[in-house]
Amino acid sequence: MKKRNLTTKLIHTPYPVKDPHGSLNYPVYDNVAFEADTAEELEAAFKGEKNRHIYSRITNPTVAYFESKIRHATDAYSVTALSSGMAAISNLVMALGKAGDNIITTRHLFGNTLSLFEKTLQPYELLARFTDLTNPQKVIDQIDNRTVAIFFETITNPQLEVANIEILSEIAREHNLVLVADTTLTPPSVFNAQEMGVDFEVLSSTKYISGGGTSVGGLILDYGTFDWSSFAKTRQLFDEHGSSAFNILLRKQIFRNMGACLSPHNAYMQSLGLDTLDLRTERSTSNALEIANWLESHSAVQKVHYPGLKSSPFYEITIKQFGEKPCSLLTFDLGSKEMCYTFMNRLKLARRSTNLQDNKTLIIHPYSTIFAEYPADQIAAMGIRDAMMRLSVGIEDIEDLIEDFDQALK
Repeated sequence: MKKRNLTTKLIHTPYPVKDPHGSLNYPVYDNVAFEADTAEELEAAFKGEKNRHIYSRITNPTVAYFESKIRHATDAYSVTALSSGMAAISNLVMALGKAGDNIITTRHLFGNTLSLFEKTLQPYELLARFTDLTNPQKVIDQIDNRTVAIFFETITNPQLEVANIEILSEIAREHNLVLVADTTLTPPSVFNAQEMGVDFEVLSSTKYISGGGTSVGGLILDYGTFDWSSFAKTRQLFDEHGSSAFNILLRKQIFRNMGACLSPHNAYMQSLGLDTLDLRTERSTSNALEIANWLESHSAVQKVHYPGLKSSPFYEITIKQFGEKPCSLLTFDLGSKEMCYTFMNRLKLARRSTNLQDNKTLIIHPYSTIFAEYPADQIAAMGIRDAMMRLSVGIEDIEDLIEDFDQALK
């Protein structure tokens, strides 16, 4: 049998055990603890000698099935589901690094991710080195013997910058660094991370996967491509567990002890969302490309930023890495903050809200919201302008969306 495609694999991921009632959707085990038949069985489970569920903060059947759907669809070595996208990033970074280590990244990041690197982790001396990830030499110049990883967003939010992932992968391999991609804007139906040399994906499953803003969650996908035998934090674990060394470190230390577990209910909602992931992605990215072209031709709009436009400086690398419809996010500039607010307040369909990749079209003014905690000079250095709006395009009928934008721009 030929290899099945993404949606087929997601819909037909087998259950770990047959459901006694023949349910076509895996049940929600919305409970805390699980009973063992004997004291000996419980001891074996706590020692890791028997694979069974004990406590939902550690593992849960509904969450495990959600993880298996992701693993089945992406061919990842292991998948860890967490309570949010930020939990996924923070758990992975803490598993990779320790005090004195550094991670190379960019200031062109989602505001909370930047705050995590700049403010939350810095007192623990797990440091971020910020550079231009689109310039390979600048990346290399930041590497020293305490660098453990390169972290990037496949398409940055909201700058919509796109780095050459193959070059970043080559740099990471040459210097024995872990390559971590935040793929929130480019789900598996758009981007194959493993083929591009990415070791880990982190993403907010709140976005595309949840099925339209139904639930908060995050994912860490480990492709099993990094050699943990020479990595400082896993050398000892590697001698005992081999290629599972990092997964043991992540699941049994960081994830278990930090407590950022995904709720069973949210795992159930996101398992359902996976079944229509490709359909919704196709519709929203098609809408985004059409709206970007329409806005670019409108006299009231000063500038449109969308990596799928030929006017984008990242167009060529975007087409190579993600195809013609890379994401459902775009930004555009009007004359001033006041004009942005007037436009937003005139909208009748698009919602003034801060999520991404909902079924509904959402708009926000990043300068005054997501990046509000930063002073003006730092916001400018991040490429955020006070005349810029961020538009997350939904799956509504395109004619209705364009009519709404047209009347608001008038």
